[in-house]
Amino acid sequence: MVVQKDVAARAGVSISTVSLVLNNSKSISPEISQRVREIARALDYHANPHARRLRRGQSTSVGLIISEIANPFFPEIIKGFEAAASAQGLELLLCNTEYNLERMEAAVNKMLGESVRGVAVMTSSFGRAQLSALVKHRIPVALLSRGSDSAGAQNIEIHFAKGIFQAIDHLTALGHKRVGVISGPTHVCSAVVTRDVILRCLAERGLRPSSVIECNFNVGGASSAVRALVRHAPLPTALLCGNDLIAIGAVSALQEANIRVPEDMSIVGVDDIFCAALACPPLTTIHVPRAELGRLGFEILERMRRSSRGLAERPRVETHLVIRKSTSAPKRLSERVW
Repeated sequence: MVVQKDVAARAGVSISTVSLVLNNSKSISPEISQRVREIARALDYHANPHARRLRRGQSTSVGLIISEIANPFFPEIIKGFEAAASAQGLELLLCNTEYNLERMEAAVNKMLGESVRGVAVMTSSFGRAQLSALVKHRIPVALLSRGSDSAGAQNIEIHFAKGIFQAIDHLTALGHKRVGVISGPTHVCSAVVTRDVILRCLAERGLRPSSVIECNFNVGGASSAVRALVRHAPLPTALLCGNDLIAIGAVSALQEANIRVPEDMSIVGVDDIFCAALACPPLTTIHVPRAELGRLGFEILERMRRSSRGLAERPRVETHLVIRKSTSAPKRLSERVW
């Protein structure tokens, strides 16, 4: 790679002179400026913004920590975050924790070691100790729905209630009165947040869930939840699921039990991951704008770097219902046991 030193040697000037010329300084004579520029073009020299930032003591990378890279929820977040960082000439440092404390601590240590200019934490398995370690080194942190804000850290809220109210109104308009809930695991903060919002929205619409079952955030967990669900009559005519993977797994398990979706039971998911529209039947779900969430995470970090006072209002992204083929008017479903 050609560097300024090479240009300076060929032009017979100092490196500082090359730097001044390439930064459009008026202090260098036109003759020298022209010679330096011609030689830079001949050598195919290109300025390196990352090297420039390092010389100025500025970081060239920004961090993103996620829970599970195999989960279809995260690729759009990564894409949005990376696009925003790349537009500013910055590099993405991505860490995947798999909900493991040791991997989380290793991710934080990597961020500290690389002296990143900010970290967006899109995982619920993030403790106070890890947050304090970053804030102590004056690294801004953007957190996804982690409760109250604190010095050096800013939360991003996903406004689940809007989409969930739309889903409940959609089901009740179809005639559903017995609605069950399959939520994610209670040891995962994001699962608890989503479950609590679903239950609150049901209560505000005057509905009590016919059942609330916990399972892992995946297709296999949903199968176990459905097996538990169908052991007890009467069955719900509709299910609100904590995410799309649970919803897709529930559809499969219900069909194995000869319970048709949506003819016998309607299913609603949360997230609107890419495969929701490809499911059989295509999944009615609550859309979470994940690319926007990634972009917003980066923008918050940049705003925090520029201002020591924090943001006046908590930023949030909106959700909305996407109606597909997994919901319909309820039909009488005979009592059955798995």
